[in-house]
Amino acid sequence: MHVTLCFGLSTAGPRNFPCYVNDSRMNSTCFLLFFGFCLCFSGAASPPNFVLLFADDLGFGDLGCYGHPTSLTPNLDRLAAGGLRFTDFYCTSPACSPSRASLLTGRYQTRSGIYPGVLYPGSVGGLPLNETTIAEVLKPLGYATAAIGKWHLGLGKNGTFLPTRQGFDHFLGIPYSHDQGPCSNLTCFPPDVKCFGVCDVGCVTVPLMYNEVIKQQPVNFLDLEEAYSDFATNFIFTSVKKKQPFFLYYPSHHTHYPQYAGEGAAGKSQRGPFGDALLELDNTIGNLLTTLEKTGVINNTLIFFSADNGPELMRMSRGGNAGPLKCGKSTTYDGGMREPAIAYWPGTIRPGVTHELASTLDILPTFVRLAGAELPKVMLDGVDMTELLIKQAKSKRETMMFYPTDATEKHGLFALRLGKYKAHFYTQGSIKSSTTPDHDCPGSAILKAHDPPLLFDLEADPSENYPLPLSKRPELQAVLEQIEKVKQQFEASMVFGVSQMLKGQDSSLEPCCNPQCTPKPSCCQC
Repeated sequence: MHVTLCFGLSTAGPRNFPCYVNDSRMNSTCFLLFFGFCLCFSGAASPPNFVLLFADDLGFGDLGCYGHPTSLTPNLDRLAAGGLRFTDFYCTSPACSPSRASLLTGRYQTRSGIYPGVLYPGSVGGLPLNETTIAEVLKPLGYATAAIGKWHLGLGKNGTFLPTRQGFDHFLGIPYSHDQGPCSNLTCFPPDVKCFGVCDVGCVTVPLMYNEVIKQQPVNFLDLEEAYSDFATNFIFTSVKKKQPFFLYYPSHHTHYPQYAGEGAAGKSQRGPFGDALLELDNTIGNLLTTLEKTGVINNTLIFFSADNGPELMRMSRGGNAGPLKCGKSTTYDGGMREPAIAYWPGTIRPGVTHELASTLDILPTFVRLAGAELPKVMLDGVDMTELLIKQAKSKRETMMFYPTDATEKHGLFALRLGKYKAHFYTQGSIKSSTTPDHDCPGSAILKAHDPPLLFDLEADPSENYPLPLSKRPELQAVLEQIEKVKQQFEASMVFGVSQMLKGQDSSLEPCCNPQCTPKPSCCQC
């Protein structure tokens, strides 16, 4: 009889079980574990590492592995080919800050107060410190935690809301969006070629921060991606050397407008500035994969990729592509909130495609279970995806709620998806989804209430072009009744947190590497 150790995962933590394997038979204790199978090792299993990749303003149709004919994304294509690719994966908001809040907390942004709109350099508010992030869940288990890239969940007085106050040991990045400041220094390679686009004026130049200290202002965008890649690589090497499990969160600036790219990517794609920016993101992902392989932890690392919201269609070819989906950024049509998503874990996740419903909300509870951590003692909106990822089983998620960028208690949900059906209670376009021929997308498409709601079959009509004829199909009445019941139950459970955006702006909070200088903001350069 051969005896090894069987590693079981639960919310109570990892446990070792004796697994007795005799020829083709094993004991039932080992077989009937959480996943319905036995993971047998020659020694004690290490907790898994997590790498969470989050693109910015990336559309459902922007990646090569999702059908774009000219995007150059060999490393993301490799993840998709060797991992699980999602076709029905959603963020929670068609805008940056609220979407990121939900990703890190497993809760709709309305609960944490990250609404309406997004945070700015001088915002008084930010992600409340009583919210529990993925990093804060993992740290008690000994995980090393790091964030690189775009934070956009607040800066606040004395760095109150920075990643280092939200569970991350290390942070290298920009505390908000890279267009929220004068970006006359935003260049592409070669250095004398300016990137297309303009940025906000009247506030400080964009800073690069290490932890809570400004290291460079304005940031040198040509060297930024290399700095991120080096930082992430060193973080992984150091964690492995210390035999410490790690959580690396990389919310990229790419492919948010205005796009930029350094020497390694500029001019290298067939898709112009957008394609170059996407390629630069893909190159960094390739460097991370190489590092995980070199350190020997690739088979013990779950890599998850998705994006914060759909494409900014007003930028036309420089704004991204929603593929077959309707509209884009700042709308609650699927083009604004259905995202590419890939889960990659060699030897654990089988290659494939899933049409099951899933969301950024589900990442926190999934990481919790895989790490053996404890769920936060708050109302969570995410569900555990472990069986979906490892067994490609049916998703525990049956519904998805759609709040607009300017969410209010008065209007509540704009839309709700139940199974393959999506009901729109309100529709509204946005200037950020203008320039397309679809009259439902631009800002001129004013807020409309729908009673009964517009009902779409997303399996037959993912473009949301053809509302189902309710009067001609009486069998759909049962569907509407179920949707209304789910909506009422959900909204009864929703307690809106105090809006952090409505706390206002204070220009003195804008980060300045020389805080005593004058005149501001132009003197904030170091």
